[in-house]
Amino acid sequence: MAKFDIIAATGCPTGIAHTFMAKEALEKAAAERGLTIKVETHGQVGVENELTKGEIAGAKAVVVAADKDVQAERFAGKPMVSVGVSKALSVEAAGKLIDRALAAKGDDTVAAAADVEDEVEEKESIGHIIYKHLMNGVSHMLVFVVAGGVLTAVSFLWGITSFDSTAADYNSFAAMLKIIGGIAMNLMVPVLSAYIAESIGKRPALVPGFVAGMIAIQGLPVVEGPDGTMLIDAGGTGVGFGFLGGIVGGFLAGYVILLLEKVFAGLPKNLDGLKAIFLYPLFSTLIVGLVMLGISGPMAAINTAMMDFLKGLSASGAVVLGLAIGCMCAFDMGGPVNKAAYVTGTAMLTEALAAGVGTDTYNFGTNFMAAVSAACIVPPLITTFAVIVGKKYFSQEDHDAGVVNLILGCTHITEGAIPFMTKNIWPVMPIMMLGSSIASILTIMFNVHDPAPHGGFLVLPVVENGPLWVLAILIGAVVGGILFVAFKKYDFEKNQKSAPAAPAKSVEAPKAAAVEAPKAEAADFVKVENVFVAEDFASRDEALSFVSNQAVKAGIAGDADAVMNAFLAREAEGTTGMMEGFAIPHAKSDAITDAAVIVVKDDSGVTGWDTMDGAPVNVAIALLIPGAQAGTTHLKILSKVAEALMDEGFRATVKGSTDAAEIAKTINARLV
Repeated sequence: MAKFDIIAATGCPTGIAHTFMAKEALEKAAAERGLTIKVETHGQVGVENELTKGEIAGAKAVVVAADKDVQAERFAGKPMVSVGVSKALSVEAAGKLIDRALAAKGDDTVAAAADVEDEVEEKESIGHIIYKHLMNGVSHMLVFVVAGGVLTAVSFLWGITSFDSTAADYNSFAAMLKIIGGIAMNLMVPVLSAYIAESIGKRPALVPGFVAGMIAIQGLPVVEGPDGTMLIDAGGTGVGFGFLGGIVGGFLAGYVILLLEKVFAGLPKNLDGLKAIFLYPLFSTLIVGLVMLGISGPMAAINTAMMDFLKGLSASGAVVLGLAIGCMCAFDMGGPVNKAAYVTGTAMLTEALAAGVGTDTYNFGTNFMAAVSAACIVPPLITTFAVIVGKKYFSQEDHDAGVVNLILGCTHITEGAIPFMTKNIWPVMPIMMLGSSIASILTIMFNVHDPAPHGGFLVLPVVENGPLWVLAILIGAVVGGILFVAFKKYDFEKNQKSAPAAPAKSVEAPKAAAVEAPKAEAADFVKVENVFVAEDFASRDEALSFVSNQAVKAGIAGDADAVMNAFLAREAEGTTGMMEGFAIPHAKSDAITDAAVIVVKDDSGVTGWDTMDGAPVNVAIALLIPGAQAGTTHLKILSKVAEALMDEGFRATVKGSTDAAEIAKTINARLV
């Protein structure tokens, strides 16, 4: 059975992009540290790469990066860190999580923090816990909304009233599609409520969760009595309170189960079966049902007030409403703010379809949904426009990702734009928000109506004023794309000015080789004169200070203090000490003029350097990277050094040799 240093679980509400982006980042970060890792993903297709009990037991630490329930109780007692999936979308961020997990102390409460800063973060993560439960419900709900909404929209292809047997455009197949779609859409709130509850109280909470969701749909049924008073009657009619009621019901059901577990904890062990099959479902359904019926009036009023508020924004003009929608959808591109806008849109659409074609509710809800969809489609298309028009300002990796985003954008998957935003949150996020807002505003102004909650351009046949909708999206994408290209052009030219000219070693050597990749000039990264084999350092900081000063002497950097501060800043984020006497400190600073590697050896061992196995550091392979090359040369050299450290022969040669030339040659060979 394979054993892994690190095990991890990732999951996002939709299970489409964030889940697998976090997986990739964690795997790369682990490789940089010479660690083995297995990442379990909780995507839309279910659990993949599932962790076994043996793998969990054999792991040194656990990383959970998820906004949904991933059964973290399996990891009880293991050193663990648990954060939202957005905290693990870059290799650097994922690396910090791995470092924290390795430094954490295991206990029966699934502890995550290892220092004061982490403890503060855990205390503040109560909001994330609530969000995780909510998103567990949303992730299960979305597939019902998408399937039901698209089938309902397809039924309109035969005519807007083709499901009505009394209408002139009646079609029996369209009517069946409308029935199937309507049933799926009506399951939206019960499923939302049930899986919020399940995230909190596990399987026993599903029953009261579904019941709470059904009550949220129908409200408290009443009839008018003989004397005019309203009487509770199972055959009467009630006012539903929508997805807000489903959210309240889900949390209520989950925590009622937790309460009942404590109440029944004193019962004999041989009654556990009775608790699961009888006591929990009976008492939880009774309590949750009575509370939900009791709050139906106030919840219905709150739901109505929220809808009126949104309609009030519309009354303030297309600009106000479209700006709010666009900024929310592009703010975190698939994160909690984006999901809040999207779920609101689907709730409005559900009410619109229930109200029927031609009603004010239908017109507002489908127009709102069209604006939300437009705002979600635009960000990936902005990146596509930018990498095509401004190709020379992007790396090949970014160019390829931008081209793929054409498909993602056209199918309403916003997450494809995330890697571009994480590299330059400012000003890329405002650019994305502006582009999405323009598309939303124009969609509202063009009176576009979208009866489908997802699908992007695939649902164009059922979109009213579809060509104008496409035009609105293209305008938003082009405006955002032009601004994105302008920023990348400015950033590219600034880096070109600050980057040193490549040494003219041969006629064939490309001028920008040092910026793009280490391969072309690998032999120059570790020079013999920058390998120090017989040093004696009292501490980690003394070793890093020595490297910083040698960098200035060698003409690699202009300010030793700035280099030292860069080294210490990286160590503060997480130790660069590895295992078996190796460390890979790295400094990224504008004070460094040329990418290089300096190697220092101390056979007696440098103490005070936090390493993964607790051993002192004998060899420090220090990376010095100009600030302009932080995302290119830095990561490439670091990954190659980390990979080399996994080779026992490499470690033995570097650690055992006292010949600077041999060490330089051995390391340079692995950088090719």
